Amino acid sequence: MSGLPGASTCPGPGEASDLKSPLGAKFREPLTEARFQQLFGDAEQEPELLAEPRWSRLRRLWKRRARACSGPGPWPLLRARLPPLRWLPHYRWRAWLLGDAVAGVTVGIVHVPQGMAFALLTSVPPVFGLYTSFFPVLIYTLLGTGRHLSTGTFAVLSLMTGSAVERLVPEPLEGNLSGIEREQLDAQRVGAAAAMAFGSGALMLGMFALQLGVLATFLSEPVVKALTSGAALHVLVSQLPSLLGLPLPRQIGCFALFKTLAAVLTALPRSSPAELTVSALSLALLVPVKELNVRFRDRLPTPIPGEIVMVLLASVLCFTSSLDTRYNIQIVGLLPGGFPRPLLPNLAELPRILADSLPMALVTFAVSASLASIYADKYSYTIDSNQELFAHGVSNLISSLFSCFPNSATLATTSLLVDAGGNTQVAGLFSCMVVLSVLLWLGPFFYYLPKAVLACINISSMRQMFFQMRELPQLWRISRVDFAVWMVTWVAVVTLSVDLGLAVGVVFSMMTVVCRTQRVQCLALGLAEGTELYRPLRESHKLLQVPGLCILSYPTPLYFGTRGQFRRILEWHLGLGEGGKEAPKTDGPPDADAAGAREVVQLASRCRDAGIHLLLAQCNGEMWRMEGSGEWGVTGRLRGRKRTRCSCRT
Repeated sequence: MSGLPGASTCPGPGEASDLKSPLGAKFREPLTEARFQQLFGDAEQEPELLAEPRWSRLRRLWKRRARACSGPGPWPLLRARLPPLRWLPHYRWRAWLLGDAVAGVTVGIVHVPQGMAFALLTSVPPVFGLYTSFFPVLIYTLLGTGRHLSTGTFAVLSLMTGSAVERLVPEPLEGNLSGIEREQLDAQRVGAAAAMAFGSGALMLGMFALQLGVLATFLSEPVVKALTSGAALHVLVSQLPSLLGLPLPRQIGCFALFKTLAAVLTALPRSSPAELTVSALSLALLVPVKELNVRFRDRLPTPIPGEIVMVLLASVLCFTSSLDTRYNIQIVGLLPGGFPRPLLPNLAELPRILADSLPMALVTFAVSASLASIYADKYSYTIDSNQELFAHGVSNLISSLFSCFPNSATLATTSLLVDAGGNTQVAGLFSCMVVLSVLLWLGPFFYYLPKAVLACINISSMRQMFFQMRELPQLWRISRVDFAVWMVTWVAVVTLSVDLGLAVGVVFSMMTVVCRTQRVQCLALGLAEGTELYRPLRESHKLLQVPGLCILSYPTPLYFGTRGQFRRILEWHLGLGEGGKEAPKTDGPPDADAAGAREVVQLASRCRDAGIHLLLAQCNGEMWRMEGSGEWGVTGRLRGRKRTRCSCRT
């Protein structure tokens, strides 16, 4: 935007500038789109087009129109929805197969105890954690685009699902259920968990149909990390009754963490010494092994499977010492062999669980897309966010038919897969083979496994999430706003609940975006000496100012929230003073930002009255439609064509 006629300064009215004008400097003409095409593009093509026979041109245009209207054929569509059809023909069998096999078996070994542990966190029997470690992994291998992503049970989703299940299917207050009553209660809880997986999968498929993969950008990295870190604290506290052998009811709702702590402290004298001993020994083995795997990841050929070693040792110890009968230690019991019969979840429950399924769908997509993007950038390949929505939606939807609970990509097993040498989704097939062998043949070996060991596995798997808090000092130095988003989200998750904390974090994050648009500075530009580049005047004293020309850059969208700041800045730079004529009321396009567009119309009217020639550059579509509809009148002009970059001069 320009200044007053004859003014030699841009900073403000009546203020002299010590910048020398570039007298004798030669400026090139503005390079419009038409001029660019004449110099570099259409100039050579137009004679050929004119010389081409008319019927040939018509046939070529008809073929182009037919291709545009017919859409993609079945084969490109099939390749887009089944990524293995794209990467499997280029699979490097000799270089990658061994790494995928080792990584898949390693991850599968971890899936077995971790799946059973997260099933208890979901308030369903342990075998359903094995189902959730098999079907979603197999489906994502066929549909996912993240080559290094490991899916299955995830602690945060299990915690959210367990809280919803406890609310929908509470345990009777009288307790002491018989065997048949316990089976009926478990069946109802499994149905509720499967219904939530069905609902979250359906929501993600709806988001895929609307191509809403861009929604991942609204769940910023501070929000996701604070969410998982706060949820890890919930997991730790929720497992304390199992560690101490206290049969306490699960607390749900707001302030559940503090309610659980209070209940544990009250019942602490009634804790079981045997359960406490088993828990202490399990943590004494699991925590050092986790630390060794992290510190010596470059030296170890494969990470040490501490979880499966602990499971085998605890099962043998419980069997040989009869801990379940002598000290009343709770054990896993019989794991049913084979697969459950496919069963459609109770659709009548969907309205009740919709409010729980939505945050689960958002967490699933946010965590999975974030992890996939990290490793895609590291190993130089790309992912399709909309295809990820499709993959996780189908994974949750189909797996719910086999009584699986909500699932997603997992932090621990994804890191383990990469450290073990995994290269592609083929590793998921080997992981499924390990879980399948347990479901078909090896299930009886886990009969005497103490549930306290599974609680210890839950806690030890949270190590990576807890250590995310070590990034806070660096985040404070880089961005105070992102630090505030992290802290607000974490406090909301810890004090309220995971789903409410997610909502608070997203809302607060969006508020910071709005606040940042209010703090954007309008920059006055000057010509860098000896070049054709325009730089902010405050950066250097070697910038030259063109007499009578004031170039201003306003690098933020103009909408109702920024129109006041925009008006004040331009009044100061152009010396328009307060007030001014009101622009005539016009009927703008229905999709235009009325406040921002009319602010520019009013600015053009005031510049005309002050004798200022206003030129605009890089305007969006709404401004062009306003010019075409006659709202500009004679107050302003948009120079060049739609994509032309213009200067603003007097």
